[in-house]
Amino acid sequence: MSFISTSQLDDLDLQILDILIKDSRTPYLEIARICHVSGGTIHVRMKKMEDLGIIKGTKILLDMPKLGYDVCCFVGIYIDKASSYPGVIEEMTNIKEVVELHYTTGDYSIFAKVICKNISDLQDVLMNRINIIEGIQRTNTFISLSQPIDRNVRL
Repeated sequence: MSFISTSQLDDLDLQILDILIKDSRTPYLEIARICHVSGGTIHVRMKKMEDLGIIKGTKILLDMPKLGYDVCCFVGIYIDKASSYPGVIEEMTNIKEVVELHYTTGDYSIFAKVICKNISDLQDVLMNRINIIEGIQRTNTFISLSQPIDRNVRL
Protein backbone atom coordinates (compact mmCIF):
# COMPACT_ATOMS: atom_id res chain seq x y z
CA MET A 1 0.00 0.00 0.00
CA SER A 2 1.60 3.26 -1.06
CA PHE A 3 0.78 6.58 0.49
CA ILE A 4 -0.42 9.31 -1.88
CA SER A 5 1.24 12.56 -0.97
CA THR A 6 -1.14 15.39 -0.18
CA SER A 7 0.75 17.47 -2.75
CA GLN A 8 -1.03 15.37 -5.41
CA LEU A 9 -4.39 16.55 -4.05
CA ASP A 10 -5.49 20.17 -3.77
CA ASP A 11 -8.35 21.82 -1.89
CA LEU A 12 -10.81 21.09 -4.72
CA ASP A 13 -9.97 17.37 -4.64
CA LEU A 14 -10.45 17.30 -0.87
CA GLN A 15 -13.73 19.21 -1.19
CA ILE A 16 -14.97 16.69 -3.79
CA LEU A 17 -14.02 13.78 -1.51
CA ASP A 18 -15.74 15.42 1.46
CA ILE A 19 -18.98 15.75 -0.54
CA LEU A 20 -18.78 12.12 -1.70
CA ILE A 21 -18.03 10.84 1.81
CA LYS A 22 -21.26 12.46 2.98
CA ASP A 23 -23.26 11.05 0.02
CA SER A 24 -21.54 8.99 -2.66
CA ARG A 25 -24.60 9.33 -4.92
CA THR A 26 -24.17 13.10 -5.32
CA PRO A 27 -24.26 13.80 -9.09
CA TYR A 28 -21.15 15.34 -10.64
CA LEU A 29 -23.12 18.42 -11.71
CA GLU A 30 -24.29 18.97 -8.12
CA ILE A 31 -20.68 18.63 -6.91
CA ALA A 32 -19.64 21.12 -9.59
CA ARG A 33 -22.33 23.59 -8.42
CA ILE A 34 -21.24 23.28 -4.78
CA CYS A 35 -17.56 23.68 -5.73
CA HIS A 36 -18.20 26.52 -8.24
CA VAL A 37 -16.50 24.70 -11.13
CA SER A 38 -17.67 22.99 -14.33
CA GLY A 39 -18.98 19.45 -14.54
CA GLY A 40 -16.03 18.64 -16.80
CA THR A 41 -13.62 19.70 -14.06
CA ILE A 42 -15.29 17.28 -11.64
CA HIS A 43 -15.01 14.45 -14.20
CA VAL A 44 -11.30 15.18 -14.69
CA ARG A 45 -10.65 15.32 -10.93
CA MET A 46 -12.59 12.10 -10.32
CA LYS A 47 -10.62 10.33 -13.06
CA LYS A 48 -7.35 11.59 -11.54
CA MET A 49 -8.30 10.29 -8.09
CA GLU A 50 -9.38 6.93 -9.57
CA ASP A 51 -6.07 6.67 -11.47
CA LEU A 52 -4.18 7.43 -8.24
CA GLY A 53 -6.14 4.66 -6.50
CA ILE A 54 -7.69 7.07 -3.99
CA ILE A 55 -11.20 6.30 -5.20
CA LYS A 56 -11.44 2.52 -5.53
CA GLY A 57 -15.10 2.29 -6.50
CA THR A 58 -18.46 2.76 -4.85
CA LYS A 59 -20.49 0.56 -2.55
CA ILE A 60 -24.12 0.31 -1.70
CA LEU A 61 -24.79 0.30 2.04
CA LEU A 62 -27.46 -2.24 2.94
CA ASP A 63 -29.52 -2.56 6.09
CA MET A 64 -28.58 -6.20 6.64
CA PRO A 65 -31.21 -7.00 9.33
CA LYS A 66 -33.94 -5.88 6.91
CA LEU A 67 -32.55 -8.48 4.49
CA GLY A 68 -32.66 -11.21 7.14
CA TYR A 69 -29.03 -11.04 8.31
CA ASP A 70 -29.41 -10.38 12.03
CA VAL A 71 -25.98 -11.40 13.38
CA CYS A 72 -22.79 -9.40 12.92
CA CYS A 73 -19.66 -10.70 14.60
CA PHE A 74 -15.91 -10.45 14.54
CA VAL A 75 -13.75 -13.54 14.47
CA GLY A 76 -10.17 -13.46 15.71
CA ILE A 77 -8.27 -16.18 13.86
CA TYR A 78 -5.07 -17.84 15.00
CA ILE A 79 -2.98 -19.25 12.11
CA ASP A 80 -0.52 -22.07 12.79
CA LYS A 81 2.34 -20.55 10.75
CA ALA A 82 2.99 -17.60 8.44
CA SER A 83 3.19 -19.83 5.35
CA SER A 84 -0.48 -20.81 5.90
CA TYR A 85 -1.65 -17.21 5.44
CA PRO A 86 -2.19 -17.23 1.62
CA GLY A 87 -4.17 -20.49 1.70
CA VAL A 88 -6.30 -19.32 4.61
CA ILE A 89 -7.06 -16.03 2.84
CA GLU A 90 -8.01 -17.89 -0.35
CA GLU A 91 -10.40 -20.17 1.55
CA MET A 92 -11.90 -17.30 3.55
CA THR A 93 -12.57 -15.43 0.31
CA ASN A 94 -14.95 -18.24 -0.69
CA ILE A 95 -17.15 -17.79 2.41
CA LYS A 96 -19.85 -15.27 1.42
CA GLU A 97 -20.63 -14.37 5.03
CA VAL A 98 -17.07 -13.04 5.49
CA VAL A 99 -17.43 -9.37 4.52
CA GLU A 100 -14.09 -8.00 5.79
CA LEU A 101 -10.72 -9.56 6.49
CA HIS A 102 -7.78 -7.85 8.18
CA TYR A 103 -4.20 -9.08 8.70
CA THR A 104 -3.45 -7.81 12.20
CA THR A 105 -0.89 -7.40 14.93
CA GLY A 106 -1.59 -8.57 18.45
CA ASP A 107 -3.22 -11.79 19.54
CA TYR A 108 -4.80 -12.75 16.20
CA SER A 109 -3.21 -13.32 12.82
CA ILE A 110 -6.44 -12.37 11.04
CA PHE A 111 -9.56 -10.54 12.16
CA ALA A 112 -12.73 -11.16 10.14
CA LYS A 113 -16.10 -9.46 10.08
CA VAL A 114 -18.85 -12.01 9.50
CA ILE A 115 -22.54 -11.36 8.78
CA CYS A 116 -25.03 -14.22 9.26
CA LYS A 117 -28.79 -14.71 9.23
CA ASN A 118 -28.97 -16.07 12.78
CA ILE A 119 -26.96 -17.82 15.48
CA SER A 120 -27.48 -21.24 13.84
CA ASP A 121 -26.08 -19.86 10.60
CA LEU A 122 -23.12 -18.40 12.50
CA GLN A 123 -22.47 -21.74 14.20
CA ASP A 124 -22.48 -23.46 10.79
CA VAL A 125 -20.09 -20.89 9.30
CA LEU A 126 -17.70 -21.21 12.24
CA MET A 127 -17.77 -24.98 12.67
CA ASN A 128 -18.16 -26.21 9.11
CA ARG A 129 -16.45 -23.56 7.03
CA ILE A 130 -13.95 -21.45 8.98
CA ASN A 131 -12.58 -23.82 11.65
CA ILE A 132 -11.98 -26.61 9.10
CA ILE A 133 -9.64 -24.48 6.96
CA GLU A 134 -6.16 -25.94 6.90
CA GLY A 135 -3.79 -23.61 8.75
CA ILE A 136 -6.35 -22.23 11.20
CA GLN A 137 -5.46 -23.29 14.73
CA ARG A 138 -8.45 -21.80 16.51
CA THR A 139 -10.83 -18.86 16.52
CA ASN A 140 -12.34 -16.47 19.00
CA THR A 141 -15.74 -14.90 18.18
CA PHE A 142 -17.20 -11.59 19.35
CA ILE A 143 -20.86 -10.85 18.58
CA SER A 144 -21.69 -7.21 17.84
CA LEU A 145 -24.70 -5.96 19.78
CA SER A 146 -24.97 -2.68 17.83
CA GLN A 147 -22.99 -0.43 15.50
CA PRO A 148 -23.46 3.18 16.61
CA ILE A 149 -20.82 4.51 14.18
CA ASP A 150 -20.33 3.45 10.53
CA ARG A 151 -18.42 5.98 8.46
CA ASN A 152 -15.37 6.89 6.47
CA VAL A 153 -12.74 9.11 8.02
CA ARG A 154 -13.58 12.78 7.46
CA LEU A 155 -10.91 14.68 5.54
